[in-house]
Amino acid sequence: MNICVYCGSSAGNDPSIIEQAEVFGRQLGSRGHRLIYGGASIGIMGRLADAVLSAGGEVIGVIPKGLFRREVPHQGITELIAVNDMHQRKSEMASRADAFVALPGGFGTLEELLEIITWNQIGILKKPVVVLNLNGFFDPLLSMIDHAMATGFIKQKNGDILKVANSVDECLQLCEGR
Repeated sequence: MNICVYCGSSAGNDPSIIEQAEVFGRQLGSRGHRLIYGGASIGIMGRLADAVLSAGGEVIGVIPKGLFRREVPHQGITELIAVNDMHQRKSEMASRADAFVALPGGFGTLEELLEIITWNQIGILKKPVVVLNLNGFFDPLLSMIDHAMATGFIKQKNGDILKVANSVDECLQLCEGR
């Protein structure tokens, strides 16, 4: 199974999130899943990729040529795909993925997560979308989504596209359709 993971090119300031992301990566690799991600060697992205590789898994990174210096492409992964821009990056990642997971990250992570939910909502694809809610990181976003549903801006069936996992095992079960 190819699992696309959206996450930060920053490490953030909570070391336990990095540790949990590494546990997630090792589980991905040991279960035989392939990681599809943003291709960076830094931040949560880099640590996740390293963890998958350390468990014997495969990692495919997709990175826009313009980010080569800023995000420092990971040279040790199975395959690094250079694309022209962010739109091509997201399209390439989505076409290769069987499921999507969001780990903590910044604007880019949030944008990618919301876009892939929207693609499911409008029928471009139908694939699992899960947030791994490490240390309650996504609680404010989940509250906002609940508020948008309560006020009639998001239909319940569309709100149900996003699944929430509070553990690595639960996250992988949701991706695997269990």
